[in-house]
Amino acid sequence: MVISLALATLVVISGTIATYLYEREAPLSVRLCEGACVGFAVLGLVAFVIASLVGLTSLPVFLTAIVLAVSFVLLLDKQRRQALRTDFFNAFRFLKHLFQAPDRRTLGYVFFYCAAAAVFWRIFNRAVIVTSEGMFTGLLNNFGDLPFHVSVITSFAFGNNFPPQDPTYAGVSFTYPFLTDFISAIFVRTGLNLRESMFIENFILALAFVGLLHRWALVMLRDRLAAIATPIIVLLNGGFGWILLWQQSKASEQGLYGALKNLPPSFTIIPDTVWRWGNAISTLLVPQRGMLLGLPLAVIVFTHWWLATEGERQPGDREISANQDDGKAKKLTKTQKKNAGHGKGGLPAPKRRQSLDSSHTPAPFLLQIRPWHKMAAAGVVAGLLPLVHAHSFIAVMGVGFFIGLLQRRWRLWAVFFITASLVAVPQMFWSTHQSAVDATKFFEWHLGWDRGKESAVWFWFRNTGLFIPLLVTAILWRGREYLVSKPLLFFYLPFLLCFLVPNVIKLAPWVWDNIKILYYWWLASAPLVALLLARLWHYGTPVKLLVIGLFCAITLAGALDVAAITLRSNRYEIFDTRGIRFSELVKQVTEPSARIVHAPVHNHPVFLTGRRSLMGYPGHIWTHGLEFSEREAEIRRIYSGAPDAIALLDKHQIEYAVVGPHERNLLTANAQFFERFRNVGEVGEYRLFKIKP
Repeated sequence: MVISLALATLVVISGTIATYLYEREAPLSVRLCEGACVGFAVLGLVAFVIASLVGLTSLPVFLTAIVLAVSFVLLLDKQRRQALRTDFFNAFRFLKHLFQAPDRRTLGYVFFYCAAAAVFWRIFNRAVIVTSEGMFTGLLNNFGDLPFHVSVITSFAFGNNFPPQDPTYAGVSFTYPFLTDFISAIFVRTGLNLRESMFIENFILALAFVGLLHRWALVMLRDRLAAIATPIIVLLNGGFGWILLWQQSKASEQGLYGALKNLPPSFTIIPDTVWRWGNAISTLLVPQRGMLLGLPLAVIVFTHWWLATEGERQPGDREISANQDDGKAKKLTKTQKKNAGHGKGGLPAPKRRQSLDSSHTPAPFLLQIRPWHKMAAAGVVAGLLPLVHAHSFIAVMGVGFFIGLLQRRWRLWAVFFITASLVAVPQMFWSTHQSAVDATKFFEWHLGWDRGKESAVWFWFRNTGLFIPLLVTAILWRGREYLVSKPLLFFYLPFLLCFLVPNVIKLAPWVWDNIKILYYWWLASAPLVALLLARLWHYGTPVKLLVIGLFCAITLAGALDVAAITLRSNRYEIFDTRGIRFSELVKQVTEPSARIVHAPVHNHPVFLTGRRSLMGYPGHIWTHGLEFSEREAEIRRIYSGAPDAIALLDKHQIEYAVVGPHERNLLTANAQFFERFRNVGEVGEYRLFKIKP
C-alpha cells in the first residue's frame, strides 16, 4: 500500500508542477486538481506503452515514475520556483486565515469541499463492498458494469493482456477505452486490492472534477455564487422525478418520513419508464469509469479555451481582490466600477474574484504565459482522451471546431488542433486498426433519444424539469445589457450540438449511451443557469425564496439519487465467497493467457482471474459493437455436448472449461460430456476442466 500511495502522490505532484508551463494565476488548489487528472492520464498512457513491450511488472511502473518525475526539472527555472513558493505561501495564508479569523465566504468554501469529499468518500466506499460473504455493490446502476470493469482490471493485472484482447470476448482486439481501468490495474500491481485500487483513483478524480468545474465557472462568469452553484447543478442533474417522492409518501403509513427511510434506487432513471435522464453520479461517474477521468480532462480543455481566447479580452480581468475588499483598492476602470456595483442585466452583483482561495494573491509577473501556451496545453489534454473516453474526445473536438469557426482566431485554434492531433491520432490508429467492431451499429437516424413513444417536448420537460426554461431565460435576459455576454454566448452555442445531434442520430448500438454526449450539453449549460440564479438572488428576500425553490427543483431528483446511495444499506451481490475462492484456484492452476469457456453471464468468477473469456455477457458485447449471437449459440452447443462440441472447442482454442452453478442453471451443462476431460480443481459447485492435454 505504501508504494501505491507514494505513486499516487507522485502523480498528483508531477501533474501540479507541469501546470506552471501553461497556468499563470491559478492558485495551488486549482493546480492540484488539474495535476491529478493530467497526471493520472499520463501515468496510464506511458505505463501502457511500456507494459505493451515488457508486460505489467514493476519495471514499467518504475520507468513511468521516472517519466513523471521529469516534471521536477521545470523547477530549475527560477521564476517557476518563485511562483511555486508564492502559491504555497498563499495556501498557507488561506489556512491561517481559516483558523484565526474565518469569514463566511472562507467557511463556505471549506464546508462545500468537505461536504463534497464526505459524499464522494461514502459513494465510492459503497461502489465496491467486500465482506466475508463476497463482493457487492451498493449502487444498482453499478450491478452490471462493475464485473466488466473488474474483468478489464484483472486482465491487465493478472492476465498479461498485451496486446489487449477484449477480456469478455477472447481473440478480438480491445477497442473499448480502457485507460481508467488500466490505471487501477497499476495500483493492483503495486500492492492494493481491487477495491482499494478503484477507490483511490475514483475519489481523487471526483474531488478534482468538482474543483475544476468551480474554477471553469469562475473564470467564465466572474461570479462567486454562480461558480459554487455550478458543480452542484452539474452533479445533481435530474428532472421532475422528485415528484415520485410525494407519491410514495402518500402511500407510506409514515408519510414523508417513511418515504425518505425507504428511498428507491433512483428518481432520475427507471427501467421501462420515460425517466431516462440518469443522475451523473449514480449512472455516469460510478458505473462508467471512463467518464470519471474524461469529464475533468474535458473541463480543463474548456477552461483553457476560454482563458486563451476570451478571458484575456474581458474587461476587468483582475477582479476585486482580497486587499481591495478591505478598502485598499486601486483605481478601477469605468467598466469595473459599473460591474462592481451592478451585474449584467441591471441586477446587483456580488464582489467577485478569480481564484478559489480567498487569500490568493496572483503574481502574473512571475510566469510569462501566452495564449498559445494555453491552447497547446489544451491540445495535449484533449489528445489524452481517445483511450480514456472516446465520446468525450468526440465532444471536445466537435465543440472546439465550431467555437473556432465562431471566434475566427485561426492561429490559436490551429495550435490546439495540431497539438491534439499529434497526441490523439496514434492512439486512434492503434485502437481502430484491425478492429472487429461493426461501425454501422453506432450511427443511424433516431429521433428523440430514448423517449420511446413519448412526445419529445414532454419527455425532455419531465426529464430535465425547469432546467431548459431557466437556460432560455438566462440567454434572453436583458437589463442594461444581456446577462450572457456576446463572447460567452458564442462560446456556449456550439455546446448545443451536444444536445441536438444525439436527439437525431444514434451514436452507439444502445441509444441510451447517447447520454455520454448529451451530458456535455448539460455541463456547459449549468454555468448559465447558475449565473441567472445568482443574479436573481440579489433582488431581495421574496425572490431569494423563489431562487431556492428553482434551485431545488432542478437538483432535488439528483440529490435524492445521491441520498439513496449514501444513506441506504442495500447491497447487490456480484460474486459470492465460493466464486471468489474458485477464481483464486483458477489463477493458481492456469496460465495468465489461458482461454476459458463459461456461461455468458455478467458476473462470472472467471472475470476475477484476468484470463481470456470466450464470451461474457451478451449485453456488454452488443454495446461495444461486436456480434455475439453466433458465439453464444456455439457455447450452448458446447455445454450441451452436441456432436460438434469438440470441434468448437478446437475452433476457439479453448484450454479450460468451467462447470458451475451458472453453467448448470443457464446452459443445463451435460455432465457426462465433461467427464472426458481432466478435473484440475473444484470449489463447492464449481469445477474446472482442462480441455487441452
